Amino acid sequence: MQKKQKSVVIIKDIINDQDRKSIILMIWEILVLTFYHRSFPRLYFSYYLFKKYNTNIKNYYPDKFLYGIKALLNDKEIRDVIENKLFFDFYYSQFNISLPTILMYNHKNFFVVGKNNVKTNNASDFKSLLNDLFEQNPSFDSLIIKRTYGSYGGSSVFKLFRHQLVKNDEMIGELYAEVTKAGFLFQETVKQHPDLNSLNPSCLNTMRLDTFVSKDGIADVISGYIRMSTSNLHVDNGRMGGYSVSINLESGKLKKYGYSSITKVGVKVLKIHPVTNTVFENFQIPFFNEAKQLVVNAATLMPGLRLIGWDVAIGETGPVLIEGNSDYAIPGSDMMSGGFRSNPVFKKILNELNY
Repeated sequence: MQKKQKSVVIIKDIINDQDRKSIILMIWEILVLTFYHRSFPRLYFSYYLFKKYNTNIKNYYPDKFLYGIKALLNDKEIRDVIENKLFFDFYYSQFNISLPTILMYNHKNFFVVGKNNVKTNNASDFKSLLNDLFEQNPSFDSLIIKRTYGSYGGSSVFKLFRHQLVKNDEMIGELYAEVTKAGFLFQETVKQHPDLNSLNPSCLNTMRLDTFVSKDGIADVISGYIRMSTSNLHVDNGRMGGYSVSINLESGKLKKYGYSSITKVGVKVLKIHPVTNTVFENFQIPFFNEAKQLVVNAATLMPGLRLIGWDVAIGETGPVLIEGNSDYAIPGSDMMSGGFRSNPVFKKILNELNY
């Protein structure tokens, strides 16, 4: 669907939304924000500010402002340490940070397994490597395969099950063609805490926690939310139709509403998961304090990158750091937190920058 057509559909959805504000009030608020931000407030729609319960419309920042802040705090010269998932693992594994285990990685048709570098000539060689991985790890029923660099928004992330090696040669051939275009990591599938399976057992429901490190080296968590698929997808990202629910940073409990990308799902906001029927409000995230401490520790170990969005899973015995992003979608954190303008940690950022 073309961009113009999408806009028309979204406007129709908003007009027909039972939870929207009156047309007169929406027009007034758009005018207010246009004057306030000195530009058309696209966030009025993408942040669902047209909903009746969203009254703090001035509490959010335009995307351009937020990305400008991020650029001031992160040194581009060292971004690869965190954005390249292989470098990320090499770096943080030396500090005993809890990470998913990498079983194999590749660059095009060269694969590194343990201390061995193996060249593959075809999909059959690739299948043999995968069979060896499963044989060496008999407790694994699946692997996560993700691009070493650039798997944003759940793209270029695959989940391979043990039984697929036997039954689906065509799929293995397609996977081989994909992974040999670039570099990929082959990781263990993190077994998430049983409590989080009650949200959605089909995917790893990861949290996005972002941190700020002061000039004195003190790290604070700015905001947090959890992401989940609302179908049987193995990825939880909003770009793939997943929903996000904000987390109370003090209690570790979920707030009331689940949001997705308005361009993907329209104006629908959830209070209950449509597959598991789990109510979001007051759902307790296990090991949440430990998860906050994990990202604080990771943030203090990454000099030069002072504003980072971390993806954290809750495993059966505690939190696992999936990845970090120096170029994360900070507007999403602004929206999910209820607005950075009143956020105490973000205020520290503004005070430091004299904004």
